[in-house]
Amino acid sequence: MSTVPWNTKELTIGELAERSGVPASALRFYERQGLIRSRRTSGNQRRYHRTTLRVVAFIRASQNVGIPLAVIGEVLNFLPEGATPTREFWVRASDCWREELNARIERLERMRDLFTECIGCGCLSFEQCLLVNPGDRLGEKGSGPHRLSSGAPA
Repeated sequence: MSTVPWNTKELTIGELAERSGVPASALRFYERQGLIRSRRTSGNQRRYHRTTLRVVAFIRASQNVGIPLAVIGEVLNFLPEGATPTREFWVRASDCWREELNARIERLERMRDLFTECIGCGCLSFEQCLLVNPGDRLGEKGSGPHRLSSGAPA
């Protein structure tokens, strides 16, 4: 493990990957998605400002609670160029995401409860099961394997 001096202003992609714990391939992906930025040296090597560590930490923490990268990117766009997420920024972002996260938790709890009921009844009926075919939506389409033939869940 190499040690990057605390006063180093720029990091190579390897140093950023080591310090952040995020693979270099993911960092390149983040950069292609516009989530992080680098400058290129005359040899076309990436150099990341040290503050990118905090942006990567923000991205990973947001992903860990289930926020999609596209939504993370929208929030990061509110940061001024070169600024890093602060505690206040994280609080504002989490306030924005609270409603969506609560709705996701409620959906998961409903699915858990339905799954428990499904296992408990043992019917596994595609016509009646609230998990596999809520409200018998597939019955409205007529006979046939609609889930298999359409390639997408109903």
